[in-house]
Amino acid sequence: VQLVESGGGLVQAGGSLRLSCAASGRTFGTAAMGWFRQAPGKEREFVAAISRSGGNYADSVKGRFTVSRDNAKNTVYLQMNSLKPEDTAIYYCTADPAGWSRSGSWAYWGQGTQVTVSS
Repeated sequence: VQLVESGGGLVQAGGSLRLSCAASGRTFGTAAMGWFRQAPGKEREFVAAISRSGGNYADSVKGRFTVSRDNAKNTVYLQMNSLKPEDTAIYYCTADPAGWSRSGSWAYWGQGTQVTVSS
C-alpha cells in the first residue's frame, strides 16, 4: 500500500493550496482517509479526516480547510484556503479501513509534502 501526497509548496498568507493524496495497492473506497501535519519543533497533529459519516476537522482549520475524496481515483484532497503562517508544516496523508481518529494511530501513512506560508 502506498500513499503519495502532492500539491505542497510556498504560498503567501491568505492564499490557497490543494493537496492531493493518491492511494495505490488497495482500494480505500470505504476506509477513512485523513491529513495530519507536523511543524518544526512541534508534535504531529490531526488536521482533517473523511469517512462515511463525513468530514471532521481540527478547530484550528475549521472553516478554512475542506477534505474531500474521489473514490474512483482512490484519491483524497485537502483544499486549504485563507492560509496562515502557522499552517506551515509537513502534511501527511493517512488511511485506515478501521476508521478515523484524532490520534496518530492510523494504519497507512504517506511520506509527506511541505507547505510553507509566508507572512
